[in-house]
Amino acid sequence: MKNPAVLNLDTRKALLFALTAERLSAFYEHGQWMTDAQGASLAALWLSRSKVQLALAERRVFSSVSDDLARELAGSLSREAGLYTAHEMMEALDPNHQSGLALDLLDECERRLRERELADE
Repeated sequence: MKNPAVLNLDTRKALLFALTAERLSAFYEHGQWMTDAQGASLAALWLSRSKVQLALAERRVFSSVSDDLARELAGSLSREAGLYTAHEMMEALDPNHQSGLALDLLDECERRLRERELADE
């Protein structure tokens, strides 16, 4: 049996970015934050598209880190800027969409992964 694919740094950054985008978007759309369990489920769904798996404990860590980042963004931006950021992040989930803001946030995702020693396995 083949070992499941190991998540490289780019995939980890993309996962953290996607979870943060979804959390921020849901917050501005529904006025409430996703739970860590919802974030972990969303991570599994996102990874399944790439036929990659991650243990529940690791998905929960990604969920928690994305929650911290999303809340920091929402807390540091005006509502209008937050809505714009959430929209821009969701648009950037399409690989054909180019965004300077998204690139800056991907760099922040990498920094947080390295800080939490989640950059690579």
